[in-house]
Amino acid sequence: MELKYDISVVVPLLNEEESLPELHSWIVKVMKENNFSYEILFIDDGSKDGSWKVVEGLNSKDENAKGIKFQRNYGKSAALQNGFEAAQGRVVITMDADLQDSPDEIPELHRLIIEEDYDVISGWKKKRFDPITKTIPTKLYNWAARVITGIKLHDFNCGLKAYKNAVVKSIELYGDMHRYIPPLAKYAGFNKIGEKIVQHQARKYGTTKFGLNRFINGPLDLMTVAFMGKFGKKPMHFFGIIGTILFFIGFGIFAYLGIEKLFVNSNAKLIADRTEFFIALAAMVIGSQFFLAGFIAELIGRNASGRNVYLIEKKINVD
Repeated sequence: MELKYDISVVVPLLNEEESLPELHSWIVKVMKENNFSYEILFIDDGSKDGSWKVVEGLNSKDENAKGIKFQRNYGKSAALQNGFEAAQGRVVITMDADLQDSPDEIPELHRLIIEEDYDVISGWKKKRFDPITKTIPTKLYNWAARVITGIKLHDFNCGLKAYKNAVVKSIELYGDMHRYIPPLAKYAGFNKIGEKIVQHQARKYGTTKFGLNRFINGPLDLMTVAFMGKFGKKPMHFFGIIGTILFFIGFGIFAYLGIEKLFVNSNAKLIADRTEFFIALAAMVIGSQFFLAGFIAELIGRNASGRNVYLIEKKINVD
């Protein structure tokens, strides 16, 4: 794809009609002050308020304000995925639509990508305006993410991030994977990942769209990302090794029981009456199942094709 702009700003949104005009004006002001060529991609994730009408109005005044509207709510990952696919800027910057991310950070994010050649720059909201019920779980989650992924970021879930265009074209988001774009980029071969302290602003309009389920989905998705990064292309290396070890442990116990009964103590209890027999049998069965799971996963992986398809209701000035 031809890169037409210096910057693409991807803004996923859900019921944010009040904040969109102010956010658009702020972004445009920053772009003009720095002489950036730009596009703003508003991805409406099935809003039920007047958000899409606002996007249409912004486009009528600014052709660089573009939009994609989903037919229903798919989630932030789906919105970002479609924004990434449409982005035509050398640098792709994501930010939330609720005005908690400051567009004034854009010039420095752009500089870090272009001049210092970072692949990814993740924002770090060091000073947050969130309740303690959110900040403490967030710190625990970020600590776990650092340990598991090996990426030393303080704020994995910050919506304000910057990427080279090649990065966003090389990853695929689904579920709630938007929290783990830096690890996905790393697993795709983009290893220069940095961090920038950014300003966090208190929410001005509306309410948060994230509930308590993120505390369950987040850790589960983290395990998925870690597994897919290491074994996504070679599941047999995970399932096969575990299955083989379990099978041979069970087979070894079974062989020991048989040899003992036949050659050492013929008066010993029947093999089928011994607890060790059932342990060996369970290990062999479970080991075989792990091995078959890895084999089937390899077959699926080698034959699967295509990406997730999201039903898009409308577009504005997006190819």
